[in-house]
Amino acid sequence: MGTTVTRAMILAAGRGERLRPFTDHIPKPLLEVAGKPLIVRHLESLAAAGIRDVIINVGHLGDVLMQALGTDWHGVGIRYSDERDGRLETGGALVRALPLLGDAPFLLVNGDICTDFPWSRLCQPAASRGHLVLVPNPAQHPHGDFALRGGLVALTGEERHTYAGIARLDPALFRDFPEQSAPLAPWLRRWIAAGLLEGTLYRGRWTDVGTVERLLTARRECAEVAGRGL
Repeated sequence: MGTTVTRAMILAAGRGERLRPFTDHIPKPLLEVAGKPLIVRHLESLAAAGIRDVIINVGHLGDVLMQALGTDWHGVGIRYSDERDGRLETGGALVRALPLLGDAPFLLVNGDICTDFPWSRLCQPAASRGHLVLVPNPAQHPHGDFALRGGLVALTGEERHTYAGIARLDPALFRDFPEQSAPLAPWLRRWIAAGLLEGTLYRGRWTDVGTVERLLTARRECAEVAGRGL
């Protein structure tokens, strides 16, 4: 029947080329939105959902990120998967982190999104090998990635949505892949075709902070929410 999720991985190794000059001296996950670094927002929401162990992969300016967060964040243990010798893509990053992730399902979040997604939705025991969170297609990605059909993620469908960079995954999915630079998307498509991944559509606040323009959008939206006391 599965186990309650208590571990998460935050993807934080990227260079953030489209966010320069901000990311010339600041790791992308440490960029602030409404007074808080993106990665601190993740740590807060993950801790609120009961996560007690977080793995963070580090690459560009990894020393700065590790110094800022340390190994204990308000009772949440932090361990680092080191990619400073050469950044792996998302798939390869997860394979390298397997010794830290253990055998139980874990939560996965991109370090460069800003969201109010309630992580507790993914922490309960589940029988599926994985669960992807999708969002309505943003302007920069109008055609989406996947569809939903009967609670499962599907490769095709009349209405397609965008993968949010939020998931629950079973480490066993990655056991057969070698540690090398590799994107995650082809693996997701393989597992979706095999009917292994459940999914949901989240319509709450979510921004992919991948460019300076979208960073400013996230800052504006979060400031408006804070101003309303929400």
